[in-house]
Amino acid sequence: MPTRQAQIRNSPWATSSFAVKLGLPRSRRTQSGSGNGGWSTVGGMTTPTSQQLRTLVTTDGFLELSLQAVETSDPKPDEVVVRIEAAPINPSDLGLLLAAADLSTLTSTGTGESTVVRAQIPGNVHPTLKARFDESMPCGNEGGGVVVAAGSSDAAQALLGKTVGVLGGAMYSQFRKLHVSQCLALPDGTTSEQGAACFVNPLTALCMVEAMKLEDHKALVHTAAASNLGQMLNRICLDDNVDLVNIVRKPEQAALLRAAGAKHVCDSSSADFASELTNALIETGATIAFDATGGGTLASKILTAMEAAANATAKEYSRYGSNTFKQVYIYGGLDRSSTELSRNFGFSWSVGGFLLTPFLARIGAEATNVLRERVAAEITTTFASHYTARVSLVDTLSLDAIRDYARQATGEKYLVTPQA
Repeated sequence: MPTRQAQIRNSPWATSSFAVKLGLPRSRRTQSGSGNGGWSTVGGMTTPTSQQLRTLVTTDGFLELSLQAVETSDPKPDEVVVRIEAAPINPSDLGLLLAAADLSTLTSTGTGESTVVRAQIPGNVHPTLKARFDESMPCGNEGGGVVVAAGSSDAAQALLGKTVGVLGGAMYSQFRKLHVSQCLALPDGTTSEQGAACFVNPLTALCMVEAMKLEDHKALVHTAAASNLGQMLNRICLDDNVDLVNIVRKPEQAALLRAAGAKHVCDSSSADFASELTNALIETGATIAFDATGGGTLASKILTAMEAAANATAKEYSRYGSNTFKQVYIYGGLDRSSTELSRNFGFSWSVGGFLLTPFLARIGAEATNVLRERVAAEITTTFASHYTARVSLVDTLSLDAIRDYARQATGEKYLVTPQA
């Protein structure tokens, strides 16, 4: 593995001040002129070409995945260029990437960087994607890497040479130009892999707790709780003394969470799931849930158990159900079937969607920055992510890899390594 200094020395991007930091010889540094915004490159190299994973939906009903060479344009004063070294494949990436295609129809032509993957899109899905017909789109919500060029502003220059987590799409790329606000500087010694997933899962987990507080609940429920996000949420709740009811689908997932200190873990495959969930809700008083599965009957079962928990302490009977307000937010789609509700939980309830970006807008920039600072400080502890496989850009087009990362198996996350 080459050293970080060697990696940057051989990169087409670096600035003169960054070159000084790394001890690069003066002959390798070129200062920019006033015509390009005050940034500079090593050795007078031109804007680099970056390999980038692209997804396209054709008008005749097919998904196409391929790699394309794209130019990374010059950074403006408040922009930086990041050499992307790691980017996770999150469930939230798969909708854009795979367009709900039928993966049993996958085919591949070409080899290496010329590989093109095709799959048929079901007829009932294809019309809903009309807005993206024949438009090649980049993908990958977040990643981690090193800032190798920067604009002239103080904020941009302060990030030179820093390992950063980044958010802003098109992260399955070798280089990415971003505004400084899209970068999170990580503590010294943090690797790009450790920082690659510092936005989507950590901020979503933190915002679940913030939503609980903002909407006047005192404890919460989370499904698919053995996932990377679920394990983060468990650690947050343990640290912050928040009662959490974890719902999983397998006994080994329940054992994993209990070993990590979780107090309330309910296995939906258990014959006693309904009573175990109700008892956990009575003990915690949880009346808000975040459901990653989306489809099926799980949301309904949670509302039913919440109603049973509320009635267990009710002072009098009401034909309209309890007055306790019960909220289920659906934030994922692990189960693509319809969401089914059996109306046996009174009238004081709501089911809605939960998305990270609108919630951050709701709480405002100051509160968001507090959450981001916590993520940076605890990126290798509370917000640590774990990966079961690492794939190069070319390997993301492997049919076996596509079938595997499309499964969205709990606790089995893929990491794209664009420089491999």
